[in-house]
Amino acid sequence: MAILKILQYPDERLHTIAAPVPKITNEIHGLVQDMAETMYAASGIGLAATQVDVHQRVLVIDITSARDQLHVFINPEIIASRGGFDYEEGCLSLPGIYEKVKRSEWIAVRAMGLDGRPFELEAEGLFAVCIQHEMDHLMGKVFVEYLSQFKQSRIRAKLKKRQRNA
Repeated sequence: MAILKILQYPDERLHTIAAPVPKITNEIHGLVQDMAETMYAASGIGLAATQVDVHQRVLVIDITSARDQLHVFINPEIIASRGGFDYEEGCLSLPGIYEKVKRSEWIAVRAMGLDGRPFELEAEGLFAVCIQHEMDHLMGKVFVEYLSQFKQSRIRAKLKKRQRNA
C-alpha cells in the first residue's frame, strides 16, 4: 500500500472526466487500498480516483470517526434523489477551504463493489453529500465551482497567496 499524491486545485487534471472501470482487476484492488490509505492519512472522509490522477470511476468513503466502515463505489451513478439543503463542504484538493453547497438530502446510488457485484444503496445527510461531492470529481467538477464567480476568485487568490508563502 502507498500514500498517493493528491492533486491540488486549480490543477487542470481535476477537470478530467473519469472513464468507467470495465472489470475489477488486481490494479483496481491496489488502487482502492492506496486510495483508502491516502484518504485516512489526510484525515478525509472521501476520495475520488481523479484526485490522485487516476481517471477511472472509483471512489472511497468512510464518514465514521472510528475509520472502520470503508465504502467502495466503482462506476457509481445516482438513480434517484430528493430534497435539498446547504451543507458546508471541504475537499482534500482544497485544504482549508470550506463553503456551503446545495446538495440533495437523500440519494439512491447504483455501483459495483470491489467484489465485482452490482449493488444499490440509499444515503442521506453527510453520507449523501459525500457521495455527491466525490461523484462530481469523477465528472471533472470541484465543489467550489458551484459558488459565485466572486467567491471562486477569492478562493483562487487565497490559494495563490498560500502558494507564494509556502
